[in-house]
Amino acid sequence: MNIKMICMGAIALSMIGGTALAAGGSGTSALDDPAKMQPFYTDSSMKTMVGNDDFVKAWKAMSPNDQTAMAAACETEAKDASAANSHPEFCSNVKANGGSK
Repeated sequence: MNIKMICMGAIALSMIGGTALAAGGSGTSALDDPAKMQPFYTDSSMKTMVGNDDFVKAWKAMSPNDQTAMAAACETEAKDASAANSHPEFCSNVKANGGSK
């Protein structure tokens, strides 16, 4: 009986831990993908944003799923005042181009 309880407890903990990781425990977002973010910047260090016309072109070239993921990541960052990976200029452009609901 004790072995059965220990096994059930271990299974329950692994299920809870797996759910926490799936819910974003890794700390990454769509804004952390350099391949998706590079078209919006003029330099490889991604410090200088492209102009508005180029931003709109890059935004429209993205898939609707990627646009939704980036907009959601921007909304999450806006709600989290201590966001470690803050992208205020990028998110402002996303919002201006219809990236917020």
